[in-house]
Amino acid sequence: MSSSTSAAPKVGFVSLGCPKALVDSEQILTQLRAEGYETAKSYDGADLVIVNTCGFIDAAVQESLDAIGEALHENGKVIVTGCLGKKKDAAGDDLIQKIHPKVLAVTGPHALAEVMDAVHVHLPKPHEPFIDLVPAHGIKLTPRHYAYLKISEGCNHRCSFCIIPSMRGDLVSRAIADVMLEAENLFKAGVKELLVISQDTSAYGVDVKFRTGFWNGKPVRTHMTDLVKALGELAAQYGAWVRLHYVYPYPHVDDVIDVMQGGHVLPYLDVPLQHSHPDVLKRMKRPANGEKNIERIRAWRDRCPDITIRSTFIAGFPGETEAEFQHLLDFLQEAQIDRLGCFAYSPVDGATANAIENPVPEEVREERRGRVMELQESISKQRMQAKIGKKYKVLIDAVDKNGATARSAADAPEIDGVVYVKLPYAPEQKFKVGEFIEVTVTAADAHDLWAHAD
Repeated sequence: MSSSTSAAPKVGFVSLGCPKALVDSEQILTQLRAEGYETAKSYDGADLVIVNTCGFIDAAVQESLDAIGEALHENGKVIVTGCLGKKKDAAGDDLIQKIHPKVLAVTGPHALAEVMDAVHVHLPKPHEPFIDLVPAHGIKLTPRHYAYLKISEGCNHRCSFCIIPSMRGDLVSRAIADVMLEAENLFKAGVKELLVISQDTSAYGVDVKFRTGFWNGKPVRTHMTDLVKALGELAAQYGAWVRLHYVYPYPHVDDVIDVMQGGHVLPYLDVPLQHSHPDVLKRMKRPANGEKNIERIRAWRDRCPDITIRSTFIAGFPGETEAEFQHLLDFLQEAQIDRLGCFAYSPVDGATANAIENPVPEEVREERRGRVMELQESISKQRMQAKIGKKYKVLIDAVDKNGATARSAADAPEIDGVVYVKLPYAPEQKFKVGEFIEVTVTAADAHDLWAHAD
């Protein structure tokens, strides 16, 4: 029977974890569609279920294990992929197979071929796949107007609190021509904001010694700065935005700041600093130190006053003294980070940080996290209040009877704040999802803005 009929096999899909895992899910769904499989909307309607897991922290591990258990209970035929697939228990046994022995197959992250092999074994593909039914940009799990662009896999760092390299391996950069082609296809499909992601965006091309590739007949190095320039030029052709995530503060990032003046590579850097005190950073095995970070942030703001800096920090890292924590608070007061997330240190199975002497008690970790967020609340409120009366270009994410929910250049989807836009006075002026509009800010709190359309 043709795969275009209702007899086409159906696959359910559960996607957990970070944007990098989401891209893995999109690639699997794209291949499934290319081979003629359909996507089921419920466990009951699926012939088989794929669960893409996260295994970074204990809460994510439990969420993934619960999702696998639910899929087994509701459907019975389950293939597991993702970071948790590489995780072992204390005895060295595969964690998933031990807890859920009835799963059909388990793979690690970024394992498209292995996942499809397992699907073919347990749910044979249709006889005549209709490749032309798959759009050039593939299947996306994000709204139509924004998408993630993963430029590399894995990481060369060995941060003591992180087990990502053991699950995703060392850095492997995608060919720059492949990255640019995917970006172009996404823009052609209507994407207005491209979110560049990897484990370490600044290290793009290190593994291939920044070899030269070609795009549209022109030589382009496999290097972060060259890639960002090329993406900015491409985005300009489609009136779109490019936003950079997971940017380590290496010196060559300074060269990217000038590209942000053009309006298409957004003046926004997501920089995972994690701490400020040199001794804590040394115990974390981080590739930077707090003093240089302050200097670099000042230089970025001198060159690009409108830049938004987002970062994450860990409070209560093993061995952190009260003096080291106060150093972090002083750093935050001086750095004036625009968007900040702080986590109380959480031991992760397999992380070398667990063996560091003088672990901080859980109640102290939580108390310190609270102090960071209390300080950041006041910093954010002050920085947001300074935006009242100013005009901004925003991208509309949703429309309802009260107006629109949008985001400015300072707001990455799902992790930052939003801009609430009132309905325009003119009845003929309509808001549309995925459209850019100009607004004037009328009010603000520590996280969000309120505005009216100009």
